[in-house]
Amino acid sequence: MMGRPLFPEPKTVAQFFRFGLVGGVGFLVDVLMLYLGLFALGLGRIPAGLFSFPFAVTVTWFGNRRFVFPDAAPMAASRQWRRFVFVCALGLVLNRGTYALLVSALPFVYAHPVLGVIGGTAAGMFFNFIAAKKHVFKV
Repeated sequence: MMGRPLFPEPKTVAQFFRFGLVGGVGFLVDVLMLYLGLFALGLGRIPAGLFSFPFAVTVTWFGNRRFVFPDAAPMAASRQWRRFVFVCALGLVLNRGTYALLVSALPFVYAHPVLGVIGGTAAGMFFNFIAAKKHVFKV
């Protein structure tokens, strides 16, 4: 019986692994900018989380463009970046929504907002990978 394969193609698995590595770098940028927003700029937990997001998105777009999807369909960098930001903005509902829920509902996460970032990152990762692969980099 020929049907859909049980497991993804090896190329997709390798892309997802690299996507995770690039996401790890983006995560570090996200946390760094989150704490900059909290302690240097005096922002609250939610505004600091929103402040850090554009920095992480730009770093991950660049990493994905160069490292994860180097064989992507040709597209001007500015146009591709805008598409990536749009896709990530949709993922923001999952990512920052989870972050906001966690820091608002759990005192331990409020005291350690990096845990909220971890939860938000996990919630948005699968959506962002599929959307980036199919709608931004078109591979």
